[in-house]
Amino acid sequence: MKIGLHVSIAGGIFNAPLNAATLGCETFQMFTRSPRGGPAPKLTPEIVKQFKLNMTAKSLKTCYVHAPYYINFASTNNRIRYGSSSAIRDELERSSLLGVTALMTHLGSAKDSDETTARQAVVTGLLKALDGYHGGSQFLIEIAAGSGMILGSSFEEIAYYIKEIEKKDKRLKNKIGVCLDTCHAFAVGYDLRTAAGVNKTLKSFEAVIGLKRLRLIHANDSLTELGSRRDRHAHIGEGEIGTAGFQALVQNPKLKNIDLIIETHHDGKEKTDLAILKRLRKS
Repeated sequence: MKIGLHVSIAGGIFNAPLNAATLGCETFQMFTRSPRGGPAPKLTPEIVKQFKLNMTAKSLKTCYVHAPYYINFASTNNRIRYGSSSAIRDELERSSLLGVTALMTHLGSAKDSDETTARQAVVTGLLKALDGYHGGSQFLIEIAAGSGMILGSSFEEIAYYIKEIEKKDKRLKNKIGVCLDTCHAFAVGYDLRTAAGVNKTLKSFEAVIGLKRLRLIHANDSLTELGSRRDRHAHIGEGEIGTAGFQALVQNPKLKNIDLIIETHHDGKEKTDLAILKRLRKS
């Protein structure tokens, strides 16, 4: 288990490994472009080479990319819906160029249509994004907190997308993974406050999705209570999940090979979050 933070790419994406190492990260997450829109900066051979050199220089073996925030496979706006498939495919190709371990994304919202139609649109959009993709970066679906009509907020729903995609394109069998965000899962109603709660949640994940699909954990405490369906990250130990929950998480033998990325506010306390999880892993 390697633990890291979401880091800045200011000044060039090749700076991300350097920023991660400065913060004490063992792995890291980044954006490859502005998460709110606009064209993606070109990844020239020189930029890719420097990124990989910096990864090696800092002994970083894994890293992850978060897709832009505007992704919505269920939008009734064609520009957004088709653009989401194109953006995810582009991000996968960019990630593969850089040697990134995996790319994760949220799926969008069903606010513009009924849930059945929205889910079908997600399947169609993901199939389009993944059609013919042969890169080395894995695609991950991140569980959502479930506010409003947000899609992908339960193990059952995520399993549905994976099953439907694999049924329609057998080339994608076992190609799709999952990113479990602790704050989001807790907001949905998966209790992670105790060792018993963590074990129960992982047992449910195994039964519904399969733990072999779990490829990354976003380790964030929650400002709001269990089942709140609100996405409000808190620093480790300062939220409703609490230190005991994260200790159970980082010490669970089923998760020993799963990387953790912290996405708490960058207000100076994120380095403390990193230190806390490292300490809990050893205790």
